[in-house]
Amino acid sequence: MSSDLLAGLNPEQLRAVTWPARSALVLAGAGSGKTRVLTTRIAWLIQSGQVSPAGVLAVTFTNKAAREMQTRLSTQLPVNIKSMWIGTFHGLCNRFLRIHHRDAGLPQTFQILDSADQQAVVKRLLKSLELSDEKFPPRAVQQFINGNKEAGRRADTLDAADAYTRKLVEVYAAYDAQCRREGVVDFAELLLRSYEVLSANQALCEHYRERFHHILVDEFQDTNRLQYKWLTLLAGRDNAVFAVGDDDQSIYAFRGAEVGNMRSLLSDYGIGEPVRLEQNYRSMGTILKAANALIERNDGRLGKNLWTEAGEGEPIRTYQAWSDGDEAEFIVDEVRALKREGASLVDIALLYRSNAQSRVLEHALVNAGLPYRVYGGLRFFERQEVKHALAYLRLIANPEDDNALLRVINVPARGIGARTVETLQVNAREQGLPLWQVACAAGGGRSAASLGRFVLLIESMRQRAEGLSLAECVSLAIADSGLREMYEQDRKDGEERIANLDELVNAAAGFIADEREMAVIEFLGAASLEAGEHQAEAGQDALQLMTVHAAKGLEFDAVFVTGLEEGLFPHENSFNDQKGLEEERRLMYVAVTRARKRLYLSCAQARMLHGQSRFPIRSRFFDEIPEELVHELSPKPRPEAPPRPPARAPWHNTAAPLSSHDYMGFRIGQSVGHAKFGLGVVVNAEGAGDDVRLQINFAEQGLKWLDLRYARLTAE
Repeated sequence: MSSDLLAGLNPEQLRAVTWPARSALVLAGAGSGKTRVLTTRIAWLIQSGQVSPAGVLAVTFTNKAAREMQTRLSTQLPVNIKSMWIGTFHGLCNRFLRIHHRDAGLPQTFQILDSADQQAVVKRLLKSLELSDEKFPPRAVQQFINGNKEAGRRADTLDAADAYTRKLVEVYAAYDAQCRREGVVDFAELLLRSYEVLSANQALCEHYRERFHHILVDEFQDTNRLQYKWLTLLAGRDNAVFAVGDDDQSIYAFRGAEVGNMRSLLSDYGIGEPVRLEQNYRSMGTILKAANALIERNDGRLGKNLWTEAGEGEPIRTYQAWSDGDEAEFIVDEVRALKREGASLVDIALLYRSNAQSRVLEHALVNAGLPYRVYGGLRFFERQEVKHALAYLRLIANPEDDNALLRVINVPARGIGARTVETLQVNAREQGLPLWQVACAAGGGRSAASLGRFVLLIESMRQRAEGLSLAECVSLAIADSGLREMYEQDRKDGEERIANLDELVNAAAGFIADEREMAVIEFLGAASLEAGEHQAEAGQDALQLMTVHAAKGLEFDAVFVTGLEEGLFPHENSFNDQKGLEEERRLMYVAVTRARKRLYLSCAQARMLHGQSRFPIRSRFFDEIPEELVHELSPKPRPEAPPRPPARAPWHNTAAPLSSHDYMGFRIGQSVGHAKFGLGVVVNAEGAGDDVRLQINFAEQGLKWLDLRYARLTAE
């Protein structure tokens, strides 16, 4: 075995990499080198003869992570990386179902519906069932279907407590039936169908258990219940599950992630204590001490304490602005200072809890002439022109794909109107046939002539595509469909759209298929899977703006965590839920550990959000960081004319800008105390002289009007 493989590993990393051939949970703190551990573990298992490359099953949560793992392994091992099963849950299940499509009851050429395609199917179904979009919003129905699939529940296993839920269950059943007729699957179906096939076919399950003696999982804290069941079904009792994750970075409960899966793994596989990777290679000591102090307040942690040999570094800078505009100006000033010190803008991130916060920041950056990029914009495979081209490619592969046909039947415009399409759908439903077959059999008339030309176009494209390479097929779809000509006539943004179509051809040219005859099908499947990935944009040096959720997995030299106010971060929805509050604290932990060298925490005493002026108090997370780690920056002089609070302010505040008007010794914006209701802030007033009522937003009791003739208030 090459000694170079294990060189440079710290003792705990080495212990994890060379763990015996049994299950393990590696508790990998932020910046502790988990990707290196995971890939080196695979390489070590192969080099030591414990597993063949074909016996490796490694699960990641993004295609980007899977590609990075494959790239690292290709430099470490002189083996065929393609023989390994390395990919996302969806990607691996797609691969499994392609091989075992007959067992799954699917055509070999089944297509994958992305989120937008799935919603289009739901809309069509609701219309055919004559259900109102207002009573049954398509997005809500889609979420109901996906939520049940991700929990492993089919429509026939659900108990409906009321008439509305019973109707949703009926829609779910009808949706499943329609997808089976069309030979399509959605993302959630990939995993559920794979699990069902393995559960029902013991011989097939035993085959994969015999093949994959070592199952490795990245970001284990983000697995949901069905993913955990799928993994343990494949592993059985005898195979080794090597799971790497961090319960302190579990921030996707809203997507179904079960942080409890980590404890379940320890219990179900008799692991005992996890291997802890606590040495951090990213952040300075002060930042790590702050992160440790924050997260230790959460109950039920598996427990770890991050440390570094890099030194203490600078103190954490905190700033309490008068307003959100003042906060943005402070950030602009600090960014300019960092730039003067030689920092690159791309190494600076502005993080926020809610997307709605970005507007003020963007406005300040535009005025300051500082270039920025909002991370996570429209993804390449979700762009209109790309989806049109892929729909034509899907029709070349399978003309009975109803969703693809409906997307482009009149794109470019070819005289096929909404009424014609509706008639086509009604006839298809009555005859129980795909739309394509009904279109082929359409009778006379002008609409039928238009349909006939469309049918001839697709048939011609299918014939011309025979024997062509994948890239040539994509070029054919773009040219023969008329898409290129249509966008050439678009003076507004046609040039950009054509460039995207050309890039799609490039993507096809660089795509390596397992089987040449299945290249189009594999490429379409990969495109659907890639649609969920963030596409990094090339360009000038620019600041990075993003939500904290989007920042997970990234790191920057300098990080600004903005809007740290009660009700915003932590979010107000978490106030009455201990689990929710702990997830908010984990989210803050993620934000803090994105910083390598310098960390800024800021809040505003007045903020415009969702069309309302708010007067919050600073986040509890400020107080959970030890004072000795913090350098408080002095605010600018108070504005002469602070904004007047509205009649209803959703949050409370301890230091809001004060109104100069006096109401029996109290002023708007002043912090007050009450023997029964506790601490609060005056947000509104009415009356004069001795007949005054104050509206106060109390920290625990919310908004209340109090008559000053009877209320016993004290100034705080």
